[in-house]
Amino acid sequence: MPVYEYECKTCEKVFEVQQKMADAPLTKCPECDGPITKLMSMSSFQLKGGGWYADGYSSTNGGVSKPAACKTDSACAGCPAASTT
Repeated sequence: MPVYEYECKTCEKVFEVQQKMADAPLTKCPECDGPITKLMSMSSFQLKGGGWYADGYSSTNGGVSKPAACKTDSACAGCPAASTT
């Protein structure tokens, strides 16, 4: 079950609650009965190891992609600097 973080607007207490995704969000602080808001917190999900994206979806040239060609006649912010040599 996911763990949700809440913060009380009255007493400023931050607390965690384990709830089902289908459960309604809490509305009152368990300490002071004040209004609470759900916080956005960091995910605990991590990919470790060789890297599924780099290993499973890279191109045959070692994962290096070519830059897109510029469609304008003049230089733009995305264009590489002109060579002076």
